[in-house]
Amino acid sequence: MKRILLSAALSLGVCSTLFAQTHKTTVDEQIDAAIGPTAQFISDIIFYELSIAGVGIPLILVWLLAGALFFTVYLGFVNIRGFKHALDIVRGKYNQEGAPGEVTHFQALTAAVSGTVGLGNIAGVAIAISLGGPGATFWMILAGLLGMSSKFVSCTLGVKYRDHHADGTVSGGPMHYLNKGLKERGMPAIGKFLAAFFAIMCIGGAIGAGNMFQINQATQQFIAVTGGEAGSWFGGGNAWIFGLIMAVLVGLVILGGMKSIARVTEKVVPLMCAIYILAAIVVLISNYTLIPGAFSAIYEGAFSASAIGGGVVGVMIQGLRRGMFSNEAGIGSASIAHSAVKTNVPVTEGFVASLEPFIDTVVVCTMTALVIVVTGAYQMDAAGDGIALTSTAFATVIDWFPIILAAAVILFAFSTMITWSYYGLKSWTYLFGHNKAADISFKLLFCSFVVLGAPMQLGSVVAFSDAMLFAMSIPNMVGLYLLAPIVKREMQDFLAYARSTKKNPLTKEAVKAEAAKV
Repeated sequence: MKRILLSAALSLGVCSTLFAQTHKTTVDEQIDAAIGPTAQFISDIIFYELSIAGVGIPLILVWLLAGALFFTVYLGFVNIRGFKHALDIVRGKYNQEGAPGEVTHFQALTAAVSGTVGLGNIAGVAIAISLGGPGATFWMILAGLLGMSSKFVSCTLGVKYRDHHADGTVSGGPMHYLNKGLKERGMPAIGKFLAAFFAIMCIGGAIGAGNMFQINQATQQFIAVTGGEAGSWFGGGNAWIFGLIMAVLVGLVILGGMKSIARVTEKVVPLMCAIYILAAIVVLISNYTLIPGAFSAIYEGAFSASAIGGGVVGVMIQGLRRGMFSNEAGIGSASIAHSAVKTNVPVTEGFVASLEPFIDTVVVCTMTALVIVVTGAYQMDAAGDGIALTSTAFATVIDWFPIILAAAVILFAFSTMITWSYYGLKSWTYLFGHNKAADISFKLLFCSFVVLGAPMQLGSVVAFSDAMLFAMSIPNMVGLYLLAPIVKREMQDFLAYARSTKKNPLTKEAVKAEAAKV
């Protein structure tokens, strides 16, 4: 299998080289010209806007935000009152010996976090601030807090309706709870349609948001710190070579399935977060006198009618859009990773999953935003957008900080890609069967797009990534609304169990028994 992946990657690289030698345009330009128009067409459909007060409001954002608000209120602000339970579960307080599944709560969390704490936290925040000003940060944080509730519902359902295979592996996620959950509620045809639609969109999201966007930004940052387009060996149309190297590394990890991915992410995620946050802290300490002003600019910019980006509504849209892209709450992707957890009680993983948007958006995105605002990088004409703006912000303190950022970016991209390969694979095998042929074919396809995504222009990558990612929320949110009462009942049972002084084993029967006593 390893030889197959390596041979396929090398073959793709050779073909790309021959293509570039026989055409006047570079591989980069050919790829963008071929995919760009299609990506923009799909984006225009998914992000259909209504114009209110001269500002375009994407209906898909209203769909996600309304759901997050509903689940927050419906579940009694579980995003706040369930925070301690989530930490207890991650620390192992409710571990269950012999429970079905493949990975621990901590491994499931790091695997899912690796899929959300990615370049959306670095490039995405920069894009939001460059378009909407500092005030966009406020709305990103709000999106993260509310998104904790959506993530709770989705991941609880992902575990509850997962499938167990003969080889000991499991498969879960929206395609399973949409199919089986809606069948239980007397809507089998609707469930099958929504499950298939989600799976197709998830494959597109895995290739776009979880692959091409990640490798594209990582490549740009690596080229920037190794001499730029003119001086870097990977510049001048050779960006695909960096993608080829990353494709081989990704392929070597994803061969082992979820257990292999979890073993890597439980080490890489804490490391990459520590590197990035430490670098951000150094920048903030160097500009500590400006931090109060930065918070003031963020708050005032969030509600100022004179803010850039179309006034307060424009700033809100930019913040919510990048916030939702960053933490993926309501999208449904994370429940695929969380479904592999070892547990007898699905709702425990819902609590764990609610930590993701907090880590991703409230912590990491806020750190990025503060660095960009206190350094004033977003006001510099040469700062650019995306990863370039964030890199400029870090470089204002120590000129070699972009190298540290490059290391963090590559780790972010790598961990995100391996996790999203799992999301795409589970959607692929849902459609084409849980077999070796389906497994190998998707992994080859995914690694190929790592190579193709490296040289693409940012506009096409973002358009395609956003469209596929947000399209997943359409069927997923329908399922979450219809199945929310099941989640609420299981949440109430667990909370009753947690309040009990008895130390019964954490099983479905024990949870229901304690709930019945209350």
